[in-house]
Amino acid sequence: MNVTEANSKAWDRLVSEKYAWTIPAGPDRIANARKGKVELKLTPTRFVPPGWYPDDLKGKGVLCLASGGGQQGPVFAAAGSHVTVVDISAKQLEQDRLMAEEYGLDLRTVRCSMDDLSLFDDGTFDLIFHPVANAYVENVIPVWREAYRVLAKGGVLLSGFLNPLRFLFDNGDYREGRFNIKHPIPYSDLGRDETFDGNGCLLFGHTLEDQIQGQISCGFSLTGFYEDKSGAGRPLDDFICTYMATRAVK
Repeated sequence: MNVTEANSKAWDRLVSEKYAWTIPAGPDRIANARKGKVELKLTPTRFVPPGWYPDDLKGKGVLCLASGGGQQGPVFAAAGSHVTVVDISAKQLEQDRLMAEEYGLDLRTVRCSMDDLSLFDDGTFDLIFHPVANAYVENVIPVWREAYRVLAKGGVLLSGFLNPLRFLFDNGDYREGRFNIKHPIPYSDLGRDETFDGNGCLLFGHTLEDQIQGQISCGFSLTGFYEDKSGAGRPLDDFICTYMATRAVK
């Protein structure tokens, strides 16, 4: 099965269904960004700390990696950055193009996978914004490797991802508050009768070693970390955070 093709089709459908991560930023966030106040999330509920961004986003080359949907790219563009949005979903990218047209933003879209950025030269970008998305690729290491390559020296990678313990449990039981351990980590949807989330997307639960040491091994220095909850009343939220975010510097 072609993972990229399957997830592309699934996300196109989620746009039509108005899934939370496909709804474009509203006019207030665009207006705030134009005043220098950037309000973005790498994970479901917590805003990225202001100190994680470069001191001045104006004129910076920003890559929104696997983050189509009109939520992040238009905000960076409104703050004065030169923005490129990469995603595998044509409909997610269309959300960004519509926002760029409506607000007159410097933003371009490129349809490709997060683990193959061969269209871009080395050292192209000053900042990469990569919200929770790497659960949609089978191997996360190429994502970190490519991100490191296309960042300029001193560039910053901001990433959000899932705690792999989320994949331990049978999903049907989990949604009802029963924590029955069923799946080993790393987790893969491949070869299963039903996808983990049941929405057609193929998911992969990567180890924390691949998520964190994977960045370090590619050359990054980690300079920031925080955790977050789902914000959707998921049972595990009462016990532990299931999302995390990192700031890494090349």
